[in-house]
Amino acid sequence: MTKNKLLISMEKNWVKIFTSADYYKSEMVKQALAGHHIDTVLLNKQASSHRAFGDIEVYVHQKDFSNAIEIIILNQI
Repeated sequence: MTKNKLLISMEKNWVKIFTSADYYKSEMVKQALAGHHIDTVLLNKQASSHRAFGDIEVYVHQKDFSNAIEIIILNQI
């Protein structure tokens, strides 16, 4: 799959569920969801030269959105 097709597919089928400037917080969300068999994608939008600018976004598939929100809330992430 080409990069453009992947981006279009992600725009249509994936929903941003969490955003943080701290990579470890986004990774904690990813791991909590993975523990419940929910696929996630981390999108790092931080500036490569300076980590203080930008965020890490966590995306889940649309069909998993409700379950993912519940897991995040129950785990107080």
